[in-house]
Amino acid sequence: MQTSTFPKIIRRIATLGTTSLAVLAGFAAASARAQNAPASPSPTYLRDVLPIFMGNCSSCHNQQSRFVYNWLDYKTAYGDRWEIRRRIWDSWQGTYYKEAMPIANSPESLTLTDEQRKIIRDWVEQGGACGVAPTSDGPKTKTERVEMGRKLFSSICAACHQPTGQGRPNIFPPLAGSDFLNADKSRAIRIVISGRQGEVIVNGQKYNNNMPSFPLNDGDIANVLTFVYNSFGNSGLEVKPEEVKAVRARPVAPNATPTPAASTPKSAFE
Repeated sequence: MQTSTFPKIIRRIATLGTTSLAVLAGFAAASARAQNAPASPSPTYLRDVLPIFMGNCSSCHNQQSRFVYNWLDYKTAYGDRWEIRRRIWDSWQGTYYKEAMPIANSPESLTLTDEQRKIIRDWVEQGGACGVAPTSDGPKTKTERVEMGRKLFSSICAACHQPTGQGRPNIFPPLAGSDFLNADKSRAIRIVISGRQGEVIVNGQKYNNNMPSFPLNDGDIANVLTFVYNSFGNSGLEVKPEEVKAVRARPVAPNATPTPAASTPKSAFE
């Protein structure tokens, strides 16, 4: 910069009012904070990606699927990660010729946010780390369990059963005021653990669809069921992790076709 320009800069600063100088100082401080702020942690599968897959992809990509990959399994998702990125990000951006996933205009696609797509993109590009799921910090009150269950329900269950719990006619049964749900707490726990296939009658209506099993731990299942039982006009029951553990330990009835998870996974949500 030429020496002659300095007097001009000094004169320009001198003409600024106090407010303008304060604004400049604010910009400088914000810039310094941004430069010194710790970098956001890279997305990991257990903490960030698995909840998205469970809420938006599990109706197809689950352990019962025969023709598509099970993205609820880390090794499988990791092996397929670049195709996942292409389908969820590149196709959505119009730069990949195969169909975007989830399928356009499907309930899962409509609930998948831009931010969630970016998380999956970044997870792939930054190495596809498995990570460590946050652990529970001890026993919860019923109120705490309901609130944690609300978050789980919103991220996993609402795409099929709807945020209102009303389900989807002839496809997914309602949870709101459900006679099937309220009649047997242990059965409800088993369904969340192991999934369910085949016909079911809820509030007098027949439904015949598949619900996959989810890699949720005992606390997660207790929380989400406690939320459901205390919402949508249901019975107000509380489900505790000890009850889920007891149901998980029981042999599956011969006519129960879903395959339960082999072990209790760590929580990705607590």
